[in-house]
Parts: sequence; C-alpha cells; structure tokens
Amino acid sequence: MKEPNKRKDQFKPADKSHYNILIVEDEAPLRHLLFNSLRKVGYTVFTATNGKEALSIFNREEIDLLMLDVVMPLMNGLETCQAIRSISNVPIIMLTALSRPDDIVRGFEYGADDYITKPFTFREVEIRLHAIFRRMTWIENPQLFPIIAFEGFTFDNQARQVIVNDRKISLTPIECKLLVHLMNMPHQPVDKNALFRSAWGYDINGGRNLVEVAMRRLRQKIEEDPSKPSYLVTVRSAGYKFVPPKQVEMLAAASPEE
Repeated sequence: MKEPNKRKDQFKPADKSHYNILIVEDEAPLRHLLFNSLRKVGYTVFTATNGKEALSIFNREEIDLLMLDVVMPLMNGLETCQAIRSISNVPIIMLTALSRPDDIVRGFEYGADDYITKPFTFREVEIRLHAIFRRMTWIENPQLFPIIAFEGFTFDNQARQVIVNDRKISLTPIECKLLVHLMNMPHQPVDKNALFRSAWGYDINGGRNLVEVAMRRLRQKIEEDPSKPSYLVTVRSAGYKFVPPKQVEMLAAASPEE
C-alpha cells in the first residue's frame, strides 16, 4: 500500500460546515436527494456519477468522506474503494442494494468503513455520518488517549499510525478504534459485539462479521505473519485480546482467526 495522502487525512473539527463529502452515485434521483439533504444540514457536498469521475474529484478537492454506490458504470464502487484506499485512509461508506452478509463483508475487505443498504432513510444516513465524524473527532483529540507504547510497538494518536519495530503503519479510523480499545485492555478478551459498538458507534445485526473483516485487515498491516498473530490474538468463544510484545512467547497454543 502506498503512503496515504497526508493532505486528505487531516481531520477537521466537528462543525458540519468543515466537512467535504463526495457522493458517488449513478442514479440521478438518489444522487440529487443526497446532495440536497446533506447541503441542507450544513455539509459541503460534491457529486460524481462513476468511479473515474470520483477519483478525479478526490485528487482535486480535499474530501473528508466518500459515499460510494457499489454498482456503477465504467468503474464500480468496489474498484473505486480499492483505488482510494491505495492513496488515503479517508472514511468510505458503501451504498448498496446487495444486502447479503457476504456482499457487505466484501465491501469491508476492499477497505470500506461502513455501509448503508438501499432503500434507506436520510435519518439512517445522518446516524452513520454522525458515528463516523464522532470517531474522527475522538481519534484526533490527544487528551482522550495519549501515545500508547510497549516494547517495539507504539500507537501514535496524533499521527494516526502504529510503529512496529520502527515500521510506520497508517490506520483507518475504524482500525484505530479497534486497536486502541484492545491496547487499553492488554491481555483481556473483548467480545466482538462490544468491539463493534465501540468502533462503529452503533449496533446492528452482523456486526461481529464486520469486526472479523476489520481485524483481518488490521492483522495484515501490523502482524509479521497474519495467519499466526502475535499481537491481536483470537480468544475462542470470547473475541480478541491485545498481547504486548513481551508476552509473545506465551502464545504458542493460541489459535488464529479462521
């Protein structure tokens, strides 16, 4: 993965007028409805009809959040999500008519942070945006959690990155919240439902599956061998726990996530 676009990853204050949202949707009625509704409540809004147009706008403007339709011409939402993730950790919400758990999980595997299933109400959109921007404010506030450091493993809140044996790794807001929740409770198993409520900021059916996907992504970033994790360890029937480096030798019997 390339180094994330620093300019686009500088989070802003909680005031809605400070956030630029890019809506990528090929259905004109829905695109116009979202555009007008979001502008009415105070956001600055850009729109695109396909992934290629979205990338052009993203590279030109300071976008703070994307809402991506999955099925689009020229370049679909999953391809667009993957392209954005190669240059930035900006939050991404997928807009999808595909409501099967496998379809939703696939979006998270491409790097999405959240999803909304069509048809939806604007109230649902507001709840998702509020949760995401609350995470962003929470992450950038250094008083909420200072740097957390163990031998050879450091979470730097201000830089929104992990340093593992001098290797710097950038994280998405979801990954930050998952990791900090676990790091604040070393050696203590945390239930997947509790992790979902903490990281996403609300509760839904299927949240456990999304935590598993996000944890796989996080392991791929920070573990030397993601299939045999040393830091983010699965506790069977209980969830996950963070194990500081000094305790790695105790984990020979630990079983990784399937």
